[in-house]
Amino acid sequence: MQVVVKTPHIEISVMGAAIPPKLMDVLKEEYGQDLSLVEDDKNELVDVFETQWYKGVKEKMTPGIYLRIYRENKGLTQLQLSEALGGTPRQHISNMEHRRRSISLKMARKLSLLLGAPIERFIEA
Repeated sequence: MQVVVKTPHIEISVMGAAIPPKLMDVLKEEYGQDLSLVEDDKNELVDVFETQWYKGVKEKMTPGIYLRIYRENKGLTQLQLSEALGGTPRQHISNMEHRRRSISLKMARKLSLLLGAPIERFIEA
C-alpha cells in the first residue's frame, strides 16, 4: 500500500504493508481532499537469474573479468596477486584480465584456491 500526497510543491510517498492509522489521520487532517491512497502491487519478487538484464550481463562476463572482480574484492593489486601466485609476472595477470592471454587450467586452480572462487569462473566456456 502506498500513500501519495500531491500539492503544487510537495509530494509525499509512504510505502509499506500497513500504514499506521495515526499517520493517515495526520495526513488527512493536513491535506484533506488532496490526499489520495494508491494500492501498489509492484512489490512482487522476481528471480533475478531469469531476467533479461542478468542474462545480458552474464553473456558479457569472461574469465578475465571474473579474475579482476575477485582480485579487487580481495583488495589485491595485480602485483600483489602475482606475488601470491609465486612470482607470476604482473603483466601476465594484466594480460589474463584483458583477454590477451588465456587462463590455463593449472592457473585457474591456483586462482580458485587463492581467491576463494569457483574454478569454473576462470575457465573459458
